[in-house]
Amino acid sequence: MATATASMDVEAGQGGNGQKKGFYQDLLLAYKTLGVVFGGLVTSPLYVYPSMNLTNPTEEDYLGIYSIMFWTLTLIGVVKYICIALNADDHGEGGTFAMYSLLCQHANIGILPSKKIYTEEEQGLQVPARPVVVGRPSKLRRFIERSITAKRLLLLTAILGMCMLIGDGILTPAISVLSAIDGLRGPFPSVSKPTVEALSAGILISLFLLQKYGTSKVSFMFSPIMAAWTFTTPIIGVYSIWRYYPGIFKAMSPHYIVHFFVTNQKRGWQLLGGTVLCITGAEAMFADLGHFSKRSIQIAFLSSIYPSLVLTYAGQTAYLINHADDFGDGFYKFVPRPVYWPMFVVATLAAIVASQSLISATFSVVKQSVALDYFPRVRVVHTSGDKEGEVYSPETNYVLMLLCVGAIVGFGDGKDIGNAFGVVVILVMLITTVLLALVMLIIWGTHVLLVALYFVPFLILEGTYVSAVCTKVMKGGWLPFAISLVLALVMFTWYYGRQRKAEYEMANKVTPERLGELLAGPDVRRVPGLCFFYSNMQEEWRWLTPVLAHYIKNMRSLHRVTVFVTLRYLLVAKVDAKSRVAVRRLGPRGVYGCTIHYGYADPLDEEEGDGLAGQVVRAVREHIEREAAAADEEEVEEEAAQLEEARAAGVVHVRGKTRFHVGRDTGFFDRVLLGFYEFLHTACRSALPALGIPLQQRVEIGMLYKA
Repeated sequence: MATATASMDVEAGQGGNGQKKGFYQDLLLAYKTLGVVFGGLVTSPLYVYPSMNLTNPTEEDYLGIYSIMFWTLTLIGVVKYICIALNADDHGEGGTFAMYSLLCQHANIGILPSKKIYTEEEQGLQVPARPVVVGRPSKLRRFIERSITAKRLLLLTAILGMCMLIGDGILTPAISVLSAIDGLRGPFPSVSKPTVEALSAGILISLFLLQKYGTSKVSFMFSPIMAAWTFTTPIIGVYSIWRYYPGIFKAMSPHYIVHFFVTNQKRGWQLLGGTVLCITGAEAMFADLGHFSKRSIQIAFLSSIYPSLVLTYAGQTAYLINHADDFGDGFYKFVPRPVYWPMFVVATLAAIVASQSLISATFSVVKQSVALDYFPRVRVVHTSGDKEGEVYSPETNYVLMLLCVGAIVGFGDGKDIGNAFGVVVILVMLITTVLLALVMLIIWGTHVLLVALYFVPFLILEGTYVSAVCTKVMKGGWLPFAISLVLALVMFTWYYGRQRKAEYEMANKVTPERLGELLAGPDVRRVPGLCFFYSNMQEEWRWLTPVLAHYIKNMRSLHRVTVFVTLRYLLVAKVDAKSRVAVRRLGPRGVYGCTIHYGYADPLDEEEGDGLAGQVVRAVREHIEREAAAADEEEVEEEAAQLEEARAAGVVHVRGKTRFHVGRDTGFFDRVLLGFYEFLHTACRSALPALGIPLQQRVEIGMLYKA
């Protein structure tokens, strides 16, 4: 009994130390989030008031505007994102596409069967329990599972949410940096707009060039800047409140919102297009979840970001009540003269850092969609050995850079970009609201009344904002919308092409029985050598790619030992060497199926020892030895000897390369979409990761699929 008690005491002590260590890690991560996650949100005071086209504003107008901003930050920022949305993560990843992936994992609502991300649970690893409803599926889930139209609408919604977040990521850096650098024109009116544009573009180019060093290094460098901004602006806000309007917090009463709309009517509704900018960056906070953790983001937002914004906007409003016509430069005018230049430096640096939140979020959503095969394959680099979600994509980075610089040169003014900015911001939030309601109903099993209590108020709030920002489409809002639609077209085309390929492969699949029939043909020979045939094997080796039948029919041969290799990406850092390779016999003699599991920090192109080929051969040999007890020993020894002979005769790595044949009899719709898909497929990277295979051992087998 004493031993048991001592053991329990030790475990309790370890648990306490672990909790303390975890808390300190969360505090450190919370500090780092300042430099990445909240930049766009916390620097919004730079451009919210300047983006409003106010006409002779009164004290009551300003109190109504502040009340709207306070309740928007509270309801959307605190209630929706911090308390609810951050719980709807897909293995630590956030954002609209992560929620779509989560829904596909718990219900049969996905469309593409061709690619899957395997998780820790599927490898038998212990992970914390997740709140998932069990039992009879809901009526909504059954309806979506049965309706292909509902599935496609859901996919289109997720695609639009992701594309609009990227559109947001193009304008956030541009408006933040332009608004900050524009502060030079106050004390120095001679500074021209082209000079401000050139400085802003140069700063942004430098920021994008830093991305290759990874979020951890960037956030460690940027966090002190954002901490300085986050804690100095509310101090100025408190000073402004004390000096100009101590009673500003009475505007927290919602009746000021009612009075504002009753007084201004249509004009008040149009001004919502400016107030919505106070919550910009909230969606990035959710999408950046993979770079940090839920708890660290919650700690940072509730302890610093939210109070900072509430006090800063209160201070700005207090100043503007006494200086009603200064809203065009609503930030720099309310900064006291003695600290103007220090705040200009801090604001400029903070605006640069603010761009980071949407840049990191864009990397995350691109990585999610590439992993699920809904986006053309681009290079995704994991910049951390500890955090799977910390990624960098060179191609995405440079395209964003060009578009951001283009937005600065094209618009040339922060106020004009503000018109363009709000359109996609609130649409992404509305999409998140819809997907979050589906997660509550289908996965969490939340009672329908509680879901309605969440869904209806946010649908009304965000729907009202959407109706207001739509009036800004012709004033520049078309740009992010057009970029989002182009990206959505690219994603839809890629999805359509992948779906058509999946349908063709299912209709022409090669089963182990069919493989035996092909090899039994009178003119098919088994040639010496060891062949690694890379194949996306489906349904636990029950069928193989049609490229195999194409290969055997045309080459009239198959290597004496052929191993069909499938690479499976796991959401873990590294896979233990003992469980990394799984082997199974596939019917005919000398034919095996092999699955290689790898994590995001596993180097697949390692050249130590025998490399990938050596690992697979050892795994096949061990599989043959394990079968020795249940099979004829002489036959097993013969098979093992055959394996060594085949390897000695030569190793070849075969990969299928498929294309659509778009002929004259192909319909117009397919001709356009599949032609565009082929262009994307040609331009994107290989589906196989870098494996360090010598060039002389590589063989590609081409096959045309009939469109």
